[in-house]
Amino acid sequence: MRSNLRFVSVAAVAAMLAAVPGSAQKSTGPKERYEMDVATMSGMAAMGGGKGGIGGAMGMMFGGDPASKVAYTLDLRLGSNDAPTAPPPKGDHFFLPQAKVGKSLPLIAPERGTPDYPDTFERPKGRLLLYWGCGAKAGPGQPVIVDFAKVAAGQMPPGLMSSAVPVLREVSAANSRSYTHWPNGKGGKQPSGGSSLLGAHRVASNYGSDINFTLAQDYMPGLQASTAIQPDGSVMIRWNPLQPATGYAAWTFGGMDRAQSGGDMVWWTSSATKEFGGGLWDWLPPSTVANLVTKKIVMPPSQTSCQIPAEVKKASGEMMVGNLNAFGPEANFSYPPKPAGNAVWNIDWTAKVRFRSHTMLLIGADFGGMGGAMSGGGSDDSTHAEKPKKKKCKGPLGIPLPDGAC
Repeated sequence: MRSNLRFVSVAAVAAMLAAVPGSAQKSTGPKERYEMDVATMSGMAAMGGGKGGIGGAMGMMFGGDPASKVAYTLDLRLGSNDAPTAPPPKGDHFFLPQAKVGKSLPLIAPERGTPDYPDTFERPKGRLLLYWGCGAKAGPGQPVIVDFAKVAAGQMPPGLMSSAVPVLREVSAANSRSYTHWPNGKGGKQPSGGSSLLGAHRVASNYGSDINFTLAQDYMPGLQASTAIQPDGSVMIRWNPLQPATGYAAWTFGGMDRAQSGGDMVWWTSSATKEFGGGLWDWLPPSTVANLVTKKIVMPPSQTSCQIPAEVKKASGEMMVGNLNAFGPEANFSYPPKPAGNAVWNIDWTAKVRFRSHTMLLIGADFGGMGGAMSGGGSDDSTHAEKPKKKKCKGPLGIPLPDGAC
């Protein structure tokens, strides 16, 4: 789920700052920009080879402890200001053998005009109840109610979404003369178990210089989260601390079974303020996360539990699905090296590698005693859990949930 926030180009901001009178050093470029998103999925999100979902979980029910399962995903994007030497634009990311992805992953240009949503997208009906914050009880002013009939008529509740959480995607087809990415139509098989990204990497294309960098940071460890329904009706989420984590964010969605009939759906986030979009379910740089921690939008890296208010569980009905996101470190590279003194820095290329770890939360379903494991590796409190019914999982607002959530 993506907010309609304005995309922020760090390269553009850097160029603007460089042009300010009195700056110590001016810079140009970069001509070429590369982004590599590295995720670790655990619990239900990792089941089925990283495909996630209840179907993958059931298929692995007898395959060992789900808490020990992790899956890795890579998302690669290369953009340039230059045209390819021979169209179409194409490239490769070359890995060392320990990455277990073959010699390279092919970067190809996306098909133009591909829709963002599936053809089966249906306009949501009924209402959406918004809750936020950790605690046994919901805070004042909750829930905020979004009536989809009023939204369709152009009536949106004021101050519903703020711009405090940015979506930072510096490399895209929209801001690049030449652009390629992976996964794509030529391949999408993600790394197998035991993969390691440590060591040398090389990105070569027909529309820019070779990009070379060495990673000292590997995949983040897997999150192991447990959910337990409390006697007061609230839900306690607990998880293992991850040493590389810079902060945590959680969300849940309930009432999906009522969506087609126009019933209430429920959305909750761990933010102490009304924040439901931006990069909270994606990657965010450590500096941004640190700022959001001070605003209590993101939970600090020292926190290992969060209580979902009882009102959220009651309004959600029998089952809630969600996600716990651990933001991680970021590695940045550029070429050529920054010159000394006031010499102009003509940047040829930059490369950014972002890390995160996340796990799915499944609350209120047991599936033969595996409810806790399916919620990320812990044990659910089946004493207070209601018996599950077979449901067709729906995404928020009728569109697919983020990776590993459904």
